[in-house]
Amino acid sequence: MIDYPNKLNIIFDKLNKYGAKSILIGGYVRDFLLQKNSKQKNFSRMPFLSKDIDVEVYNISSFHTLENILSEFGSVNSVGKNFGVCKLKMDDLELDFSLPRLDNKISEGHKGFSICIQADLDFYNATKRRDFTINAIGYDIAQKKILDPFHGTWDLKNKILRAVDTLTFIEDPLRVLRAVQFCARFDFTMDEELFSLCKTMLDNNMLDELPKERIFEEIKKLLLKSKKPSIGFELLKKLDALKYFPELKAIIGVKQNTMYHPEGDVWTHTMLTIDEMANLLTNNDKTNIVLMLAALCHDFGKAISTTQNGDAIKSISHENSGLVPAQNFIIRISDDKDILKRVLPLVKYHLMIPQLYHQNSNNAALLRLSTKVNIEELLLLSRADFLARNTTESKSRIYKAGDEIQSRVKELNILNKKMKPLLQGRDILACGILPSKEFSKILNTAYEAQINEVFHSDDGAKKWLKNYLKLHNFIP
Repeated sequence: MIDYPNKLNIIFDKLNKYGAKSILIGGYVRDFLLQKNSKQKNFSRMPFLSKDIDVEVYNISSFHTLENILSEFGSVNSVGKNFGVCKLKMDDLELDFSLPRLDNKISEGHKGFSICIQADLDFYNATKRRDFTINAIGYDIAQKKILDPFHGTWDLKNKILRAVDTLTFIEDPLRVLRAVQFCARFDFTMDEELFSLCKTMLDNNMLDELPKERIFEEIKKLLLKSKKPSIGFELLKKLDALKYFPELKAIIGVKQNTMYHPEGDVWTHTMLTIDEMANLLTNNDKTNIVLMLAALCHDFGKAISTTQNGDAIKSISHENSGLVPAQNFIIRISDDKDILKRVLPLVKYHLMIPQLYHQNSNNAALLRLSTKVNIEELLLLSRADFLARNTTESKSRIYKAGDEIQSRVKELNILNKKMKPLLQGRDILACGILPSKEFSKILNTAYEAQINEVFHSDDGAKKWLKNYLKLHNFIP
């Protein structure tokens, strides 16, 4: 049996009265069976895996009838009407009710399909359009039994990813990236036929049909839902898909100083870094994608700046050299300017934590750093970077530099924000100085003085201001 929220039964009972058959299908069923295969203790008490549940409804007269039935249970969104999909928001659940359909590829692109909804279509033929056998497992609500025409449950148990239909699989090039992220998320192996299909699709440049938004969604799932995202990137490498990501391809084989990086080349270190970062993620998805992209991009500059003289290998100023390729990579996959704005400072300053620690830097250096980058995020990137080295120190899993700097910035209250300026514009006005372009100069100079601990209080700031105005001949 597949367990699901009991409150859904009222919907299934109503559909049943209309002669409709309800079948759970897709990710919810797959993930439930994966959990069950893991032999989790107290499985009967397991919280529901997802609030997104897909239900395919058979033997119903029309899409309009489906809408009317569902409308009494919550907010209905028929944005997917052309695909026979009706979305229902019920309390905290997001439900997709769909009618069985056949998809026919008629032109290039992800929208190049002719959709034919057939309410009386049998489960086998309706499910044949799906991508992988593990996503084609259904659960008949009324009969309480698994429907598995393509042996997806066997593949789940044996951790194999197979295509449902090799002829229709190639119709959607996004499935290449879906295959990669599923293998990474579930630690599955592509069967030979699927690998060959994906390779052929890539060799034929079929990913060119995809808009960057769809590509980015799969990359996000790979980075955020995998315990070891490196599995997916190694697959992309084997499939020769890195031609779409030249900044990643460029770091393959780039040598490193074995004293600091005995683990191997820059690619190897980067893969270890994203795996370490996957264990350090926060509760905020936006922050997490920023962190994962920073981990992925942090050493792009080594492909440009690395030099070798005999056995001496150096990558001087690679953190600055990496800004352009990091920017190019992110722009290629996303139009989100906030992500770009947050990732680039992390790349630029990713060496600062150990540098500040080994230089025994004063508070001013930390305060100044907080004006340039989110130190909390930088600490996480620096920790992942440190742990991704096969040195004796990193093997201890104790990051002294990160621990000490983190303690200090917490005391300074600048862990994830810069120091609040004590001197404000109103203080300058109170001295009888009229607003002018000099205001920002005075405030910036005051803030720098505050960073250098010239003053520590509001009174100290006002005293500093009076001296500054007198010294620079400001007359009220």
